[in-house]
Amino acid sequence: MSKIKVKTPLVELDGDEMTRIIWKEIKERFIYPYLDITLEYYDLGVEYRDKTEDQVTVDCAHAIIKHGVGVKCATITPNADRVKEFNLKKEWPSPNGTIRSILDGTVFRKPITISNIPPAVKAWKKPIIIGRHAYGDLYKDVEMQIPGPGKVELVYTNTEGKEERLLVHDFKGPGVVMGQHNLDKSIESFAKACFNFALSEKVPLWFATKDTISKKYHARFRAIFDAEAKRREEEMKQAGIYYAYYLIDDAVAQIMKNEGGMLWALMNYDGDVQSDMVASGFGSLGLMTSVLVSPDGKYEFEAAHGTVTRHYRQYQKGEITSTNSVASIFAWTGALHKRGELDGNQELMDFAKRLEKATIDTIESGEMTKDLIPLSTAANKKQLDTFQFMEAIQKRLEK
Repeated sequence: MSKIKVKTPLVELDGDEMTRIIWKEIKERFIYPYLDITLEYYDLGVEYRDKTEDQVTVDCAHAIIKHGVGVKCATITPNADRVKEFNLKKEWPSPNGTIRSILDGTVFRKPITISNIPPAVKAWKKPIIIGRHAYGDLYKDVEMQIPGPGKVELVYTNTEGKEERLLVHDFKGPGVVMGQHNLDKSIESFAKACFNFALSEKVPLWFATKDTISKKYHARFRAIFDAEAKRREEEMKQAGIYYAYYLIDDAVAQIMKNEGGMLWALMNYDGDVQSDMVASGFGSLGLMTSVLVSPDGKYEFEAAHGTVTRHYRQYQKGEITSTNSVASIFAWTGALHKRGELDGNQELMDFAKRLEKATIDTIESGEMTKDLIPLSTAANKKQLDTFQFMEAIQKRLEK
């Protein structure tokens, strides 16, 4: 069988631990045998990021800007324990956060629905898409540990040297403080991206913050979304969908009783947390797609979960693992489909869809990894290990 020719390079971002093992297996089974493709490779493993002073993360983001599409493996964001484990120079920032900042994109996460994996939340009948702002907030914060009594202030100095000061806290003893920021330009891009995505998917758009408490920061997000909603009112009406604003706590309560079928737009940290909740509610973090979309149409696809450290420890000991590779496979299929779409390569787009179907068909036939066994309603379930599962998918793909 002749391989499908892919004319434009795909930017590949390798990762860490168990997902790095899975990543290599995906390429060996599903990419190299079927595609004549150039992968522009960047190693985002934590040790190489440390070696390059994190320059590799910046480089790969600019490669995505150049070529238009990237696919990313899960990576470690090191804390103090990881610095010690890998003998790192420091606690490097989240590579996802760095890439998001450079692309100024919005992250959209959507569950992969499978007929014999019913949602844990009984009310959910349709996929809930999470639209996550991808710039600033906690992920670009500045933090300080306060050693003792003293004042912390917010100081704004304009270009003419005029200062405005606001007391954050008058510390009477030790504590901690954090400063966060965002940009109108980025929030506007986020709002436009969410309305565009809602219109393309023909689903209602929810937006949620806590503007009753954060009367400047969160309220700015709401004001920009409200303005965009007013501009897009006629488009939304013609599409038969609506825009709604909720306080974040109200939205969380409502989402548990709603049948789904909406795009839920959230600020950076809220989107991070709620996408994991939604993924788990629909079955597993291993069944969640994630794509970062920049305002000018650059795309980075990844799995929504982490590096599966616990399984990697077992793998290192030579023990058998049963790690769900679905989200990683769908990161590749999403990237390949988008590459085909941008290049006008229907054959590549069809291949991506066939690989997705082979993956879903495998689970619906009863063959799956350990995490899905207790969730599945299949009559005859067979637990497969990490590599047996991908082998089963490959057999279906070849058919």
